[in-house]
Amino acid sequence: MPLTKSSRGLGLVLRTFTRGHHSVGIVGAPFWKGQPRAGVEEGPDLIRAAGLVEKLKGQGCKVKDYGNVAFEEVANDDPIGNVKRPLAVGRANEQLANAVSRVKRDGHTSVMLGGDHSLAIGSIHGHASCRGELSVVWVDAHADINTPLTSPTGNIHGQPMSYLIHELHSKIPAIPSFSWVKPCVWAKDLVYIGLRDVDPGEQGKKPIHLSYDIDALDPSISPATGTPVKGGLTYREGIYITELICQTGLLSAVDMVEVNPKRGRSDAEIDSTVSSAVDLVLGCFGRLREGSHPADYAIPKP
Repeated sequence: MPLTKSSRGLGLVLRTFTRGHHSVGIVGAPFWKGQPRAGVEEGPDLIRAAGLVEKLKGQGCKVKDYGNVAFEEVANDDPIGNVKRPLAVGRANEQLANAVSRVKRDGHTSVMLGGDHSLAIGSIHGHASCRGELSVVWVDAHADINTPLTSPTGNIHGQPMSYLIHELHSKIPAIPSFSWVKPCVWAKDLVYIGLRDVDPGEQGKKPIHLSYDIDALDPSISPATGTPVKGGLTYREGIYITELICQTGLLSAVDMVEVNPKRGRSDAEIDSTVSSAVDLVLGCFGRLREGSHPADYAIPKP
């Protein structure tokens, strides 16, 4: 009989139960043009090099690595209104959506290794195209729900959710390279965790898409990222989120984004950030922290 736990902090009532071995499909998305800082495109290969695939297999997961998406080079990518690099970002996300759709059609839980967080557009869109309505758990220091009209920077990594939310569809201007994007998430099915730098301006049984920006963790843990904000999640809190979502049995796709080695001031800072990213992904697929136990997720009997 499944164990259950009410988790008001997540805004969801999560159903906890054990399940068999996970089947994981990994897609690398070495892309940085949703924001201004190069380096984040190195994230996928760094996370792999830290042993992600081997460690997942060591947990009993079946793993297929689909490699990196070969993104097109785009010339003459002038802004459209306030939106920077719209052609590159729009095309990259369309390619990624197709790649994630393939992973889901092959029967795996998708793990997208970014790259910057603009890639959530393609990852979530490709997931929804195969699974229908989703619940999205967005773990980030930032809400990333500015529209092209409200964004203070024009960087699309601060806008991805606005393209995907049904309720904001009328607020999105026509951008040719994004004509393929159709809203696929309802606001009631979006949960935020870790917000602490927001720009001005339930119960879940649907498949869960976990979109995890490494800057949700405190910079003392994950400093090698583009937009760190003090006061973030502790390592334990960050890992607990992945463990709890894993236990629902509803996890269907994961994004791990914004690891940027060029923003680390030392090898130790880079290693800490990459190691944290690997541990977060492992937590999504059944690894429990030392000293934790599945019974920790059960509601005590009255």
